[in-house]
Amino acid sequence: MDLHDHGLASDLEMMRQQAFERRQVLRWLLAGAATLPLMSCGGGSDASGTAASGGVTGTSGGAGSVTIPTAGACTVIPEETGGPYPADGTNTNGGSIINVLNQSGVVRSDIRASFNGATGVAAGVPLTINLQLLNASGGCASLAGYAVYLWHCDRDGLYSLYSSGVTAQNYLRGVQETDSAGNLAFTTIFPGCYAGRMPHVHFEVYPSLVKAASAANRIKTSQFTFPMATLNEAYAASGYTASVRNLAQISYATDNVFADGTSLQMATVTGNATDGYVVTLTVAVNG
Repeated sequence: MDLHDHGLASDLEMMRQQAFERRQVLRWLLAGAATLPLMSCGGGSDASGTAASGGVTGTSGGAGSVTIPTAGACTVIPEETGGPYPADGTNTNGGSIINVLNQSGVVRSDIRASFNGATGVAAGVPLTINLQLLNASGGCASLAGYAVYLWHCDRDGLYSLYSSGVTAQNYLRGVQETDSAGNLAFTTIFPGCYAGRMPHVHFEVYPSLVKAASAANRIKTSQFTFPMATLNEAYAASGYTASVRNLAQISYATDNVFADGTSLQMATVTGNATDGYVVTLTVAVNG
């Protein structure tokens, strides 16, 4: 019987069984060594980012870096609002439905420039976003062939297609497909802080790149944020003056999304405001 021609459902079931068998072997090996902890995903503090959002081991820090998930139990990232500026076909602006998901060129890794005829480029501190998708209902296995639609505001706190002055632009929006390890990367700019919200990035998860053409197929909508030390450093850069003022008037505790905690939505950050930042987040969903 051919074990490699039964579709996504069969593949996920095989991954779940393999993860179970690995855990059984670990239990047998550690039966006589009660002082040794059983490795698992999940847990951690807000500051660590990696452990809190899925507990992966391996290397990270560059675009497309590969991490290796440890078999165990991952906590599903919270479901959050897509906000008023998704441009995924679920709302209107000026009486017209806005949808970039079916536009030519939306599948891209570098989202700084507008596409499909628009020519604007978003300025700001360089930022690389590395995400890894894990299957929380399948032993923390990597989710290959899934897709993420990601969007955020520019350094002035404006959303392309919606905010006055940038309605003709569609920059800082894009779709990427995960590789065999569940990883994907976006090249963008550090988002600004607008009044009333902590700085954040929106994203939607889809079971495949083909299904990412319609918001009706999304299986998760969420957001992530950045450590306060990174925000303070990034906003000292040129062009972020308004963000300094707005950030002083908000906190994680008073934010309408992150007030209930940030442990699964706090990105790990390396880099600086001069050379740019690399943020990494592990995203567990029920695949």
